[in-house]
Amino acid sequence: MTRGAETKTRTAKRFVGRVTLVLVFFSLIAAALAARAVHLQVLNKEFLNQQADTRHLRRERISAHRGTITDRNGEPLAISTPVDSIWANPKELAPAVDEVPQLARTLGIDPQLLIRRITRSMDKEFLYLKRHLSPEQAQQVLALKLPGVNVQREYRRYYPAGEVTGHLVGFTDIDDEGQEGLELAFNHWLAGESGAKRVLKDRLGRSVENVESIRPARHGKSLTTSIDLRIQYLAYRTLKAAIQSYNAESGSIVVLDVRTGEVLAVVNQPTYNPNDRSQFSAERYRNRAVTDIFEPGSSIKPLVIAAALESGEFRPSSIIDTAPGYVTVGAKTIEDRRNLGRVNLTTILARSSNVGVTKLAMSLQPDQLWQTMTRFGLGSLTSSAFPGESAGLLTHFSNWKPISQATLAYGYGISVTALQLAQAYSALGNGGHLYPVSLVALEAPVEGEQVVAPDTAAAVRRMLEEVVRPGGTGTKAAVAGYTIAGKTGTAWKFAAGGYSEDKYISIFAGLAPASDPRLAAVVVIDEPSGELYYGSDVAAPVFADIMTESLRLLAVPPDALPARDPGSVMQAMSQ
Repeated sequence: MTRGAETKTRTAKRFVGRVTLVLVFFSLIAAALAARAVHLQVLNKEFLNQQADTRHLRRERISAHRGTITDRNGEPLAISTPVDSIWANPKELAPAVDEVPQLARTLGIDPQLLIRRITRSMDKEFLYLKRHLSPEQAQQVLALKLPGVNVQREYRRYYPAGEVTGHLVGFTDIDDEGQEGLELAFNHWLAGESGAKRVLKDRLGRSVENVESIRPARHGKSLTTSIDLRIQYLAYRTLKAAIQSYNAESGSIVVLDVRTGEVLAVVNQPTYNPNDRSQFSAERYRNRAVTDIFEPGSSIKPLVIAAALESGEFRPSSIIDTAPGYVTVGAKTIEDRRNLGRVNLTTILARSSNVGVTKLAMSLQPDQLWQTMTRFGLGSLTSSAFPGESAGLLTHFSNWKPISQATLAYGYGISVTALQLAQAYSALGNGGHLYPVSLVALEAPVEGEQVVAPDTAAAVRRMLEEVVRPGGTGTKAAVAGYTIAGKTGTAWKFAAGGYSEDKYISIFAGLAPASDPRLAAVVVIDEPSGELYYGSDVAAPVFADIMTESLRLLAVPPDALPARDPGSVMQAMSQ
């Protein structure tokens, strides 16, 4: 073999050796990779899946909206509208801190304030940046594509009737939990239960896929109230005009359905708009008709008359001598505006005689008077379940002194709410039957309580008709075409050291139509200013305005149409 041939042979062998070495090397690498793949895909699969889930799968809350609140005819009083809240993971957002000022401007937040909030929350994974944005505003934020910035769907409460139903419906906080009114009283019924789902997110924290549902959201139940929004608006408008006309401090109106005990309207002034959180203050949003107590003055006299009739010792025609126009009890002298002399119980009520009703009350046993007042619901909470409701004040008869019994007869030393007084009058209009007060529309009649005999209630109601007729104190409460039964009341307001002589509460409580009552209403005007301040001048006309329209809206037939002249009828027929 030549030298050249030997050289070629050695070169070929070296090449084959190197190729073999390379092949072995790559074969070992391939084997290692295959082993690693087997280890990852088969032996360590569960661990890796868990790590992937930890990095990309997140549990998100599915918000549930509150139930709708409507009036008895289905008109919405409170509804939930979808909104979006922007939140961030501060740890993920921190690397993009240079873009936070742009984020702040989009959110309408001070940039420095937002940066401080983010840096103070680096130990957290969830931080609200701004809540309750419109979906359009939320999309503007997401368009910035900042890491760790996310959107969460929530719901915000909206009140279509605004301040017309503000005191009744109340409001929720930013977390949609009831804080006042029916929103609070029925929070357990209206509130929904949030659900949960598992989602897949990208590296910027944006949801790209819904993986599975963990728990579906349970939306709140709807609530149908007893309120008739038509009458509610009418009462609101009438009361607002009266407060402005008499320059009064405040006022309340309650309208009840005599036949069921349902509240058809409850309004107050001043009021507030539950859609505007800047107006939220206890002075504005408390429901005065349910929470505030006042001394009812002469509007309590029908209940004293009822107690006298229930005793069996008196009849509507029974005579009380009010001469000489005043009576002294202890150190106090109780007076009438003028000496009425010997008058019956009907005249005592129609002319609102303090002397007559005082002598009547003093002739009764204290427990008789107290028990009648208690059966009418005074001194106790109604069944409305409204948050913050007051029970009023009715001292037990065992603590009465003679002057206590005397002053109670014309409405001092006893305190009630407008709702309590309306409930008591509704019993007089319903044959002495007291129904529980309800702010929820009733599906079926409820059982009430017979508080006085039907004959007693009917007799008092007939006497109350005389109050509104010529010669009575409540003529301005008259409604054309209908008989009205009611009572005026004017009470001095209590002040430091005694009763104020220039601050009054004007009241009118009544029933319509008197022949077969459908509605009971109480009007309270607090501190009217000017020359007019008596209940007969201030509250009675408000009652008349409300009843005129309410009876028409409810299609209650007139019971006092003027008699037609037979001659005119015959003339019309002959034409």
